[in-house]
Amino acid sequence: MTKQRRVAARGIIFRDGKLLVAKHKEDDGTEAPHWGTFGGGVDPEESLHDAIYREMIEETGIAPKVGRLLFIQQYSGAEMEHLQFFFHIENAEDYEAIDLTATTHGIEELSRIEFVDPKTSFIKPSLLQEIDIEAHINGTQPVYLHDELGQPFYSAKEQETYGV
Repeated sequence: MTKQRRVAARGIIFRDGKLLVAKHKEDDGTEAPHWGTFGGGVDPEESLHDAIYREMIEETGIAPKVGRLLFIQQYSGAEMEHLQFFFHIENAEDYEAIDLTATTHGIEELSRIEFVDPKTSFIKPSLLQEIDIEAHINGTQPVYLHDELGQPFYSAKEQETYGV
C-alpha cells in the first residue's frame, strides 16, 4: 500500500541565536515531548507562500513577513509521508508576545511558545538542532534538503535521552 503524502509549510523565526518554537498538543491533549515550528498543511490548490502566511496567523495571530525558502524536510510517519518547506519569517520582533487565546488555532494546537537555543533543546525536525540556522538566513547557501525517509521519527538517542 502506498502512503499518502502530506505537504506542509513552516516558519523559521530566529532572533538573537534563538528559535521561536512551540510545544504542540498531542491528540490526547498532553504536551508533545519535543518543540516544533509553526505551520501546517497546505490546502489543495494553495500556494506554499499563502499556506505559511495563513498558518502563522492561525497559530500566532501575527501576520508574517515571509522570506526565502531555507530548508526542505522529507520523512515517513506511521501513516503517511511528510514533505515540509521551511521559510524564514523576517519580522521576528513582532513575535515577542503571543496571546494564544487571541488566535483561531493556537489554543487548540499549542500548549506553550518560547524562544529556545536550538543547540540545547529537543526540536523536531532534528536538522534545526544540527545546522547553523543563522548562516542559512544570512548567507547564500542553497536550500538545505533533509531526507529522513525510512528513519524513525524519534532516533534511538532521542528515545534514550528524552524518554520518548
